Amino acid sequence: MNSPSDTLDRGDLLKAAMWMTGAIVSFISMAVAGRAVSFELDTFEIMLFRSLTGIVIVTSVAVATGRLAEVRTNRLPLHITRNIAHFTGQNLWFYALTVIPLAQVFALEFSTPVWVILLSPLLLGEPITRRKVLVGLIGFAGVLIVARPNPETLNAGVIAAASCAIGFALTAIMTRKLTRTETITCILFWLTVLQGIFGLVMAGYDGDVALPSAASVPWLLLIGCAGLLAHFCLTTALKLAPASTVMPIDFARLPLIVVIGMLFYAEPAEPLVLIGAVLIIGANWLNLRGNRT
Repeated sequence: MNSPSDTLDRGDLLKAAMWMTGAIVSFISMAVAGRAVSFELDTFEIMLFRSLTGIVIVTSVAVATGRLAEVRTNRLPLHITRNIAHFTGQNLWFYALTVIPLAQVFALEFSTPVWVILLSPLLLGEPITRRKVLVGLIGFAGVLIVARPNPETLNAGVIAAASCAIGFALTAIMTRKLTRTETITCILFWLTVLQGIFGLVMAGYDGDVALPSAASVPWLLLIGCAGLLAHFCLTTALKLAPASTVMPIDFARLPLIVVIGMLFYAEPAEPLVLIGAVLIIGANWLNLRGNRT
């Protein structure tokens, strides 16, 4: 029996691969830009300026395409809860970028689907199967190898990177709920607006919001554009091909970020990080295969 990917048009597969390449470039660009501005702005300020960029882009596109009317307040409480989770996860991700190697951040971020599997039965009432238990165990073993939780190697950056995956998993679960009734335009609008508000509150609680220098503005614009573009590319790719075909392409982020870390930041390619990452990616692949059959 042919799998869904076997019956897909080659043109659609090529387009999906190209969109996923765009997503990979966007995610990596956001990481590099986030590290570049971290020496001048804290994570809350980065999120504030990223969200302001996003508000302008999303609102402009919504007006230009006549989709602004899709923005509704029917499920605003869920939008708020979702964006608290995403804001927390994104701040932890930006912080981790500044204190641990990029490869370690990305490897731990890849555990997000594993957390989705573990949390979905509690939050969505989805059944948990033996395959999902196996996926969770393999993925968690990979996280332990990457994080190496002992007094010598465990630090705030590792904890932040591991925790951001939980925030992203909660975001994914609540996004799944929202997509049943809300459009992408509505979800992205509240994403940028609410996180702009959260960023302003958290960055300005002490009455001092640092303004970016002229040198940091291009990096902040890159963060704002890359963040939106990454999710747009990913969503478009998933419309063209099944997740089991599309998502493995995203795993190319890890070897690419390892090379970038070595070339530009003198970060060594630690064997244990790579071994743990293989287990995490393997768990994700096993889960995708299970969803396809």
